Amino acid sequence: MVRKIFNLILFGGSEGLRQQKEDFMATSCRKIEKIQGHPCFGGNHHKNGRMHLAVAPKCNIKCGYCTRRHDCANESRPGVTSRLLTPAEAIIKVREVMASPITGPIIKVIGIAGPGDPLFNEETFESFRLVDAEFPHLIKCLSTNGLLLPEKMPLLEEIGLHSLTVTLNALDPRIGAKIYSHVYYHGKKYTGEEGASILLKNQLEGIKMAGDLGLTIKINTVLIPGVNDDEIPAISAKVKELGAFVMNIMPLIPNADFAHVMPPSPERLDSLRKANEKTIGQFAHCKQCRADAVGLIGENLQLDTPV
Repeated sequence: MVRKIFNLILFGGSEGLRQQKEDFMATSCRKIEKIQGHPCFGGNHHKNGRMHLAVAPKCNIKCGYCTRRHDCANESRPGVTSRLLTPAEAIIKVREVMASPITGPIIKVIGIAGPGDPLFNEETFESFRLVDAEFPHLIKCLSTNGLLLPEKMPLLEEIGLHSLTVTLNALDPRIGAKIYSHVYYHGKKYTGEEGASILLKNQLEGIKMAGDLGLTIKINTVLIPGVNDDEIPAISAKVKELGAFVMNIMPLIPNADFAHVMPPSPERLDSLRKANEKTIGQFAHCKQCRADAVGLIGENLQLDTPV
């Protein structure tokens, strides 16, 4: 009787009850299956690794916490790479990594996360096409600020993108204006709340489109103490509504405009994650990887080093 009531509440009382239930269960199983090999979405990060291709140098927004350096071999944070790769060079590196007895068995994901914004660089799509042609079994993953997400969605569908990460730091344009100094969109530079509003609109529209397309979506939110703390609960609720699968609340790495801001304590970060996991799943194993990271999470093998 309890099961029957549950079914009626969840699926309704129509004649299509059985089909709705089957569709619901199938969708849930597919979502779980899709993340099994992805260490950044809840897959086994102790056994499954990723390879980031640093093929996307250009960026179309300026985040206050971002400092991009292209020759810093001993630093591990987003936006850093030892050197940029062309798509032709990138596929050669993928072949080398996949042929290695050390890395080949563990690499499940090919990701493009910078050092700029992947959607603002045509090299991103060319690189994914080359990877798909030779290694169709590898998960294709992309990380973006979301500014171009709505208009690039057909291309992402074409290349068979599996997983998408969108960095969303604020829902209030007034807060966004404190985080982003400018947004460069369709040939024009926007600042302040105007730029933040354009970015936010496209982020939310793009996340919704990605959810409708069936992509596995992770939301990165950089926690900037004193700036966007109060935005976190609203962000978690909104992205869940739009179809995101998991959220990653990341601690600020003091740089650039926020070099003077103390990063959140581990206790504060843990408290926020626990509070928001009631709304959406939280990913707590992020190491804020470089744009050329290879291997398991927390392990960075240099691309120019034989593997």
